[in-house]
Amino acid sequence: MPSNEKKPLEKLTDKFRSLMDQHDPQKIKGALPPKAQFSIWYAMAAILLFTYLQQYYFYAKVESIPYSQFKQHIAEGKLVKLTIGPDNINGTLEGKPEQEFTTVRVNDPGLVKELDERKVSYSGRYENKFLSSLLSWVIPFGIFFLIWRFAMKKMGPGMGVMSFSKSKAKIFAESETKVTFMDVAGIDEAKDELREVVEFLSTPEKAQKLGGRIPKGVLLVGPPGTGKTLLARAVAGEAKVPFFSISGSEFVEMFVGVGAARVRDLFSQAAHQAPCIIFIDELDALGKARGMNVMGGHDEREQTLNQLLVEMDGFETNKGVIIMAATNRPEILDPALLRPGRFDRQVLVDRPDINGREAILKIHSKNVLLSPEVDLRLIAGRTPGFVGADLANIINEAALLAARNDKEKVELADFDEAIDRVVAGLQKKNRVINAKEKEIVAFHESGHAIVAESVEHADPVHKISIIPRGIAALGYTQQQPTEDRYLMTRSELLDRLAVLLGGRVAEELAFQEISTGAQNDLQRASDIARSMVTEYGMSDRLGLVSYERSRQPMFLPESYSPGKNYSEAKAAQIDEEVTRFIEEAHQRVRKILSERRTVLDDLAHLLSEKESVQGEELRKMLSVVTPGI
Repeated sequence: MPSNEKKPLEKLTDKFRSLMDQHDPQKIKGALPPKAQFSIWYAMAAILLFTYLQQYYFYAKVESIPYSQFKQHIAEGKLVKLTIGPDNINGTLEGKPEQEFTTVRVNDPGLVKELDERKVSYSGRYENKFLSSLLSWVIPFGIFFLIWRFAMKKMGPGMGVMSFSKSKAKIFAESETKVTFMDVAGIDEAKDELREVVEFLSTPEKAQKLGGRIPKGVLLVGPPGTGKTLLARAVAGEAKVPFFSISGSEFVEMFVGVGAARVRDLFSQAAHQAPCIIFIDELDALGKARGMNVMGGHDEREQTLNQLLVEMDGFETNKGVIIMAATNRPEILDPALLRPGRFDRQVLVDRPDINGREAILKIHSKNVLLSPEVDLRLIAGRTPGFVGADLANIINEAALLAARNDKEKVELADFDEAIDRVVAGLQKKNRVINAKEKEIVAFHESGHAIVAESVEHADPVHKISIIPRGIAALGYTQQQPTEDRYLMTRSELLDRLAVLLGGRVAEELAFQEISTGAQNDLQRASDIARSMVTEYGMSDRLGLVSYERSRQPMFLPESYSPGKNYSEAKAAQIDEEVTRFIEEAHQRVRKILSERRTVLDDLAHLLSEKESVQGEELRKMLSVVTPGI
């Protein structure tokens, strides 16, 4: 009894036919797999499926039989018709339905006579060897050509083999640059400087009417993470002009002349898109001062820089093209780049103050669910020296911590932990420390904290912890500045020396023994003391003389050690003065901690138990001790 259930192929055909009858393109699109029309893999799968259906459903199956069985079919008279080819014999057997077969032709001189005797209808087939051989070459070549065309189209116009000289700049159209000055905070002075550029790009006739000329190039200078790239995109977003963005390292390739050609191509494209902005990030990778190549010669980077100088010198700002660049190492740039007529305006994008940090935190926390107890002003006060990228990282870390603990909102404790993680590193909860080492760390950090609260010019202690963090930190004492400072007095530097030596002196008093834990403290204290003597002129014995010329990069913590410009006798005096500063600070700290020995012991034991003590608890413990500094 036949079943009324349809086969899967028939169901698919009926569904597609019904959709076609409805003439609804959206339904047809919904019936197909997502993104099928854009993927080459879906197209290949469809071709394979069609080939399979054509082979097994739309064409009758051809059975391959041996020649002996073919001869048997002739003898039995089962053949209906036959086609004899040079290599194969194809035929049809009688029956309902008729069955097609094929067999390999062998050298059989009596085959035709036998077919005539059995009255089998047969015919011959001639194969054109030249045409088949030609097709065997043309078809694969055509397939590879189509694949090459498809790949070139996907790669785009600037990715071909012969397109090394094309600029790799990313072009953002007017509608794609959605960043405005509202998205930039903490650098109000820099924004005010760049509003003039925006005004010129929006209304160029205003400056040209009075004969004024807009600066041809604007160089954004500042530490990493302060928002130089974001500020450049905000200028393009405010002016609603195209934005060409490229890194300085993308100009130079392994082939000679490619960098210069890319510079020419970039400026040519910008001229056709005017008014627009060309932004070169990390300009120091391209614009390093010429002649600094240790190998000598006229290398590829210098050729690229020369071409950039030529293009900027011959570029007219009246065309509406503004060149902007960003760097955090302006001291190594070629002087020809910084002369008037090229990058003739330099805008400092500095680290934000407390008001700027609060504004940045507000921008990055707009989409974060904050608890009512979270005070962004307090967080901004706890993050002196942080740039915009650091503050964005703190917001993100706090949100991740809250989500990990299944909280509904981000609380102040999450921000405290996020700041600790960014400043000191990740907690090493599984690091095993024996009881003796833990006690040493507790006394060491207690010494730092007590001295910081006892001297006049040190920042207040926010938290003391002996939880290991980062790579080598077994504990830390966190101080919170009351305000942003830009200058340091002699008294403040001496107090900072005392705080750094507090941990080492606490170990001496408690154990009559010293450990390696004060290595970083001693290094920082020695640097401060040497700077006071050789750079700041704070030594009464050596007078108002600076003995060292600072040659370190402006915004990076790397240093370059130049040769000495003073005698060996003066070097000995400098060493004596540095030692004197350290020794006087050591005696001062020993006196402070000896007078507060009870608080030192109590705080160290409390730290050993709780592993973390807040600054308020320390101040309560010290309030019962009479200062005797």
